[in-house]
Parts: sequence; structure tokens; C-alpha cells
Amino acid sequence: MRTGQPSGTQAFVNQFLVYALVAICGSTSIGLGTVWMRHQISLSANANKVLESQIAGLERRIEEADSAIASEQDPAVLNRRNAEWQLGLVAPAETQVRRVPDDVVMRLAAKHNRTLFGGEVPATVSFRVALVH
Repeated sequence: MRTGQPSGTQAFVNQFLVYALVAICGSTSIGLGTVWMRHQISLSANANKVLESQIAGLERRIEEADSAIASEQDPAVLNRRNAEWQLGLVAPAETQVRRVPDDVVMRLAAKHNRTLFGGEVPATVSFRVALVH
């Protein structure tokens, strides 16, 4: 027997131990990686739930504000406030009223974005308001 090298059975056992250790370390790292990823998924899901509840709360507050604004824009409420606060406001004449098309969102979006594509610069408009006593 040679003294520097292990025999065939001992070499096989050494090689088997190395492969077993590599397999154990590999499966352990895969297991830890899986646990870590599931934890990250759980954290993301919880953060999404918090964000969804905040968005729902904001949407509810927006709807409440919209309904409050709509109720205050009612002509009967405006006439009552005019009388209560003694503002002396009168209804506008038909020549002072300008009708706005139904598609207000598209009209405002087009007005806002017309300079993006090299269109003309919007003109400055000034006007005077006369108050009637």
C-alpha cells in the first residue's frame, strides 16, 4: 500500500462525504431562500393591503367631498345663502351665460396638452367683471 493516497474504499467514502455535504448545503440554501422569498411575498401582500385600505379611504373622502359640493351648488341652496348673507347677487342674463360642451374632460385635456406637440402657445385672456347692486 502506498502511504500518500487513501485506498479505494476510503477514497469512495471521502468522495461520498463531500457530495453529501454539498447536497446538504445546497438543499439548506434552497430551503432558506424559499422561506425568505415567502416572507418577502407576505410583506408585500401586507403592504398592498395597507395601500388598498388607504386608497379606499381616500376614495370615500373624495366621494363625500363631491356630494357636499354638489349639495352646495344646488340653486335653492345658493339662493338661500344669497338671502342669508345679504350678498345682493342676481341671476345672470342669458347673454352672460356660455354653455360648455358635455365632454369637459377631453376639452380640458386637449387645452392642457396642446403645447406638447409643437402647437401654438395659448393666448392670454383678460376680462372685466361688472358687479350689479
